[in-house]
Amino acid sequence: MDETADTTTTVPYGTPAAPRLAVSGEARLEVDPEIARIHVTISSRDRDRRKALDDLTRSNASVLDLVKSYGDAVEKLESGTLSISPQFADKGRGERIRSYHGYCHLTAVLADFTALGELVTRVADLDHATVDGPWWELRPDSPVHGEARSQAVRAAVQRAREYAAALDTTLAALVELADIGAEDHHPFAPMPQMARAKGMAYDMAMESDTAAPIDLEPQRQTVYATVNARFTMHPPQL
Repeated sequence: MDETADTTTTVPYGTPAAPRLAVSGEARLEVDPEIARIHVTISSRDRDRRKALDDLTRSNASVLDLVKSYGDAVEKLESGTLSISPQFADKGRGERIRSYHGYCHLTAVLADFTALGELVTRVADLDHATVDGPWWELRPDSPVHGEARSQAVRAAVQRAREYAAALDTTLAALVELADIGAEDHHPFAPMPQMARAKGMAYDMAMESDTAAPIDLEPQRQTVYATVNARFTMHPPQL
């Protein structure tokens, strides 16, 4: 055996001279959402394929113009998939095309929730438009995420100090600090940072020519953070 081996190497399980303490720290914050996302589906139907496509194009342009009229209140506007498909009257050898159905999808992101209620109502008041949402969210770079992580670290340190105090000793050094799942071989599934409002879909069926803006109550978001921390302690007197 090589007696000159380095004896200062930290072993993962600690030693009597440097007992190791492993804890986790958790944080849970409830905050107001920063943005809301809505999905708009525009549809058309006609016996003639070209007419169905023309109607879809015209309706899509109307929705785009309406959403863009809200200016800076709309942070993002994106077009999704578009499809035109035949609908058959009968199946089998004698099947024939009854009509063509067209669909296209839009996604809009707003930070002005006052404008959101009005926009949802006005889009839903258009022919052949269906609105789904809103999904209330925090921005990916929101400082709330950092605050949750900081609180999780402080919780881990406080928990470790309490364990050490129960042994009439104190912490000596931080050995490791890691996000939960940071070293797993399988990808870690993060806690969801978005929440959808209760089932809320609006279609073109409106009883009056000008519908009043719908009152939407933002859904508070829950942000989680969890860390693992390992410390060494001064040897307790047992």
